[in-house]
Amino acid sequence: MDSISHLPEHCDISLTVNGRTSALRVPANALLLDVLRTEFGLTGAKEGCGVGVCGACTILLDGAMISSCLMLAARADGRSITTVEGLADGDGRPSTLQDAFAANGAVQCGFCTPGQIVAASALLAENPKPTETEVKEWLMGNLCRCTGYYRIVDAVLEASNGTSS
Repeated sequence: MDSISHLPEHCDISLTVNGRTSALRVPANALLLDVLRTEFGLTGAKEGCGVGVCGACTILLDGAMISSCLMLAARADGRSITTVEGLADGDGRPSTLQDAFAANGAVQCGFCTPGQIVAASALLAENPKPTETEVKEWLMGNLCRCTGYYRIVDAVLEASNGTSS
């Protein structure tokens, strides 16, 4: 008897996404990235490479950075997720870090930007005053083909100093 035929087609899960808890039924093989985009309408995280190396799909799962393109949604059951959309304050105003990205021109095409901002947010939560070298090392897993990284690093450093608008 094939044990795979006994696997469920769908899973009932509960996710707390950007502070709001939701119960939903998802295909057992649904990726967390796809559920965030289709079920929650949160399109900041994107699929860039599909193998977890580009950083475009970076989100926070219980405060830790993960590649949402690699995780099954069912594995996130009962956990807390923060996407780039959840970094804004309660009034929808951009965070200091988001403001710093805009002020420093750290956004060009915008494809990688949400992942960059989420990763930088995790860095600043762990190390509120990183050095330039620490920022560069932390963001190594977030690829960008437009900015050349200098403006991204400048934005993170500015946000860490609290000097952005």
